[in-house]
Amino acid sequence: MGKKRIVIVGASLAGLRAAEALRKQGFDGGLVMLGAEAHLPYDRPPLSKELLKGDVGAAALSYHPQAWYDGQGIELILGSAATGLDPVARRVMYAKGPHGAKGHLQYDGLIIACGARARRLESGMQKRGVFVIRSIEDSLALKAALQPGMQLVVMGAGFIGAEVAASARALGVEVTVLEAAASPLRRVFGEGLGMALGQLHGEHGSVLRCGVEVSSILGHERVIGVELTDGATLPADVVVVGIGAVPNVEWLAGSGLSVGNGLLCDEFLWTGCEGVYAAGDVASCVNTWLGERVRGEQWTTAGDQGRLAALNLLAGKEGHQAFETAPYFWSDQYGCRIQSIGRTVSADLVHLLGSPQQRPFVGAFVENGLTVGAIAVNAPRQFAKLRPFVVRRAASADLPLL
Repeated sequence: MGKKRIVIVGASLAGLRAAEALRKQGFDGGLVMLGAEAHLPYDRPPLSKELLKGDVGAAALSYHPQAWYDGQGIELILGSAATGLDPVARRVMYAKGPHGAKGHLQYDGLIIACGARARRLESGMQKRGVFVIRSIEDSLALKAALQPGMQLVVMGAGFIGAEVAASARALGVEVTVLEAAASPLRRVFGEGLGMALGQLHGEHGSVLRCGVEVSSILGHERVIGVELTDGATLPADVVVVGIGAVPNVEWLAGSGLSVGNGLLCDEFLWTGCEGVYAAGDVASCVNTWLGERVRGEQWTTAGDQGRLAALNLLAGKEGHQAFETAPYFWSDQYGCRIQSIGRTVSADLVHLLGSPQQRPFVGAFVENGLTVGAIAVNAPRQFAKLRPFVVRRAASADLPLL
């Protein structure tokens, strides 16, 4: 395939899976991973759960030790963020730290898997006691700040916000979760199911308030509370902002690559630029299973796309494979495991076992007589049985008995 050096911008899951796939496919040329964080590639889902609660240490999150990368001939350049791309010269520019040494990497093939960062408020983020959670440092800093009996306000009732709330309750913290939409997880499951799942908060002592937004964070140097758009105020010793993620695309300005809500690429994860592919949270790609363009933020999507980007880069256009995967995710909160796959909005929900309030619960999402999605709460065995039916969009009449 004629490529002597492949550079992967991003040293998280998508980048790592790309590197693993390249070596597995027999690519024996130079392979470089450029990562903005100083850590070896590590698993992020535990940041809001096991690491935050102290069940595991940060070292346990690494996917591989340094010796593995050495043995695979993978050069790691960590603590260094990409700052620019010249696709004509096939060069990635980077800087080590905010004021560190600058350098550049020549490439024959490039995989952009630089992920996303936590969305931040326009003001108030500099106050002590205000946190986001996206990195090991974020999780450890939040853990150190939380003490039993404290008042925690979590902005955003998505999966990260819910997991942080559940972990905080396990640590003896008083929790209020604020959600701007009419129900939690509305964008994922619709209003009815989202509200039913949101009852987990109340069942475990957290307060959930929907349809409210924070207008300001109160306090001078340190947070003491939040003011809501309806004029009400809530006391807060700690605030966690969990209102989504922003793809890391600013460094691509002037490169000629198309960016929007992410780096735009086709169903083959190709950016339209010779030898340049994208994967993970930064990639806005066409998922042919869904039949639409999405920027997936699921752990499994990142891994799948990393592998596929590597395969397509090696194969060239004639051997391209499309990204055709039913999106899957899981979330652990308040002792419950929520699993979901496929299209879970704008489809009819059919209860197959229990209900969202009477768990275990399994439901299928049906559209035009076809099974296009599934959800389970505390029912991993039944979910595993149902999952293949979703992947192949089986007729709802053929669904198995659970």
